[in-house]
Amino acid sequence: MIYVDADACPVKPEILKVAERLGMEVTFVANSGLRPSRDPMVRNVIVSNAAFDAADNWIADNTGPTDVVVTADVPLAVRCVAKGSFVTGPTGRVFDETNIGMASAMRDLGAHLRETGESKGYNAAFSPKDRSRFLETFDRLCRRAKNA
Repeated sequence: MIYVDADACPVKPEILKVAERLGMEVTFVANSGLRPSRDPMVRNVIVSNAAFDAADNWIADNTGPTDVVVTADVPLAVRCVAKGSFVTGPTGRVFDETNIGMASAMRDLGAHLRETGESKGYNAAFSPKDRSRFLETFDRLCRRAKNA
């Protein structure tokens, strides 16, 4: 199963392409509306807008070992890695037990620097290179998940 933190996810077409080729089910989880799909292997879950991190909580509660999760949210990645899921961000950055602690610490440091005004916190624009790196990483993780 593939779970996608779908709010503002820039790689939905790539996810669908790989999932179709490998015969994997996809669940897009979001706080707001998603484009419906006629594909029986694609499910959309809309969670409550009122609850902070409702989409993240839904994914963390439903994912497990051998599932693939796509999220840019480091705290969600921490929870999914702890459950044995294969996790990647939309730029192709893999989160696993070897690097999730550092990713979480860097996220916390960045938040602190933004709060104190030491950093503006601008993120780089999503590039074609990011899309390509994601596609390669995502395909590899999905194959690993299917073989696990």
